[in-house]
Amino acid sequence: MTRGLYFFNTQIKTAPSYPSTDYHIHCREISKFFLISSWFKALVYAKRFKDFMAVSKSSSGKQQNDRDQEYHKKSEPLIPGLPDEIAELCLLHLPYPYQSLARSVCCSWNRTITDPGFLLSRRSLSLSLPYLFVFAFHNSTARIQWQAFDPRSGRWFILPPMSCPKSVFPPGFACTSIPRQGQLYVLGGMRSDTQTSINTTVVYTTSTNQWSIASPMVTPRSFFAAGNVNGKIIAVGGSGAEYNDSITSVECYDTRKETWEHVAKMRVGLARYDSAVVGSKLYVTEGWTWPFLFSPRGSIYDLENDTWQEMKDGMKEGWTGVSVVVGDRLFVISEYGDCPMKVYVPDRDAWQYVGGDKFPREAMQRPFAVSGVEGRIYVVSSGLNVAIGTPIEGQNAELIAKWEVVAAPKGFHDFSPLSCQVLYA
Repeated sequence: MTRGLYFFNTQIKTAPSYPSTDYHIHCREISKFFLISSWFKALVYAKRFKDFMAVSKSSSGKQQNDRDQEYHKKSEPLIPGLPDEIAELCLLHLPYPYQSLARSVCCSWNRTITDPGFLLSRRSLSLSLPYLFVFAFHNSTARIQWQAFDPRSGRWFILPPMSCPKSVFPPGFACTSIPRQGQLYVLGGMRSDTQTSINTTVVYTTSTNQWSIASPMVTPRSFFAAGNVNGKIIAVGGSGAEYNDSITSVECYDTRKETWEHVAKMRVGLARYDSAVVGSKLYVTEGWTWPFLFSPRGSIYDLENDTWQEMKDGMKEGWTGVSVVVGDRLFVISEYGDCPMKVYVPDRDAWQYVGGDKFPREAMQRPFAVSGVEGRIYVVSSGLNVAIGTPIEGQNAELIAKWEVVAAPKGFHDFSPLSCQVLYA
């Protein structure tokens, strides 16, 4: 038999014995209750007070031997009075972004949370959940800001400031992500003071809640398309060193080697409008732009063969808004009229309107940023309201959608979205 523990207010008491088969279930229930209990907050402060007293004593007395200090750090329990395996379960169930904040409580927590095995355990237990990360700028000051939205609770979290030059033109950046690794990539951009493009690669990691600088792109670029194709970051076209310098070069970033390299060039330069990744292919299109004098151009990049090909006529001519991929289906939220949603049908090279609820146009004002995950579509509008759409098949196999709107805090009223990415955290 294995002895279990349970929590009641601020006391830890022994409970009746539990069969060994129920031990892990019992530990998980303990950790969940432990997280929502006020005792958890008290524990954090107690740990900080304990560390403070230890530092005070060591500073007033003789300094301990380095070897003894190292032994003390390694032997320090995660939570006094609890087996380390139960304490680690408690830390594993801490939701984003509190896990990174808990690193500052004590050395043992920091060591455990930053251990690669801790992240693997969190993924293997399916504890990481999808969050919506929104890149926005203030309409009056052009101040840029990243925030994360929890679709389960409707709560927002402000991210730390992104590392970039102070004078930048927000729409010049390109953003993409590797969702399951919890990594967000912000590429290139344009300096607003010199009107020149930059080649920076800035990475946000959910497990640390921090930004870092990665290897820069080979070519400075702004107003370009980017996407994650099978774990590799592709940067396409855009403006070069000068604003009017249209480029056709394409680069690929290997996240393992942390290096950029050129791949096959585009056949012709495109004005950035929209892009989407379906399977191992990146679709890039100019889309229809006012005054609609010319048909839009579009190209498709095949990563496996490192080749470009022309986009089919039906696809590029019906691509009339911002796109989102759910499963293997490509959707578009049209940017005209009531903003109807369409889905692309590859066999017919045609777009089909999605039935069901109408897109909530009254609450959602352009510009839009769109992302999708786990069968849902997330649309962020001006003011950072979020519309959540669920496309399902109707009785006649036609697609219909149901929409709900989550109103943003009033403090976001003057912000407009540039991009939104889904990350697991």
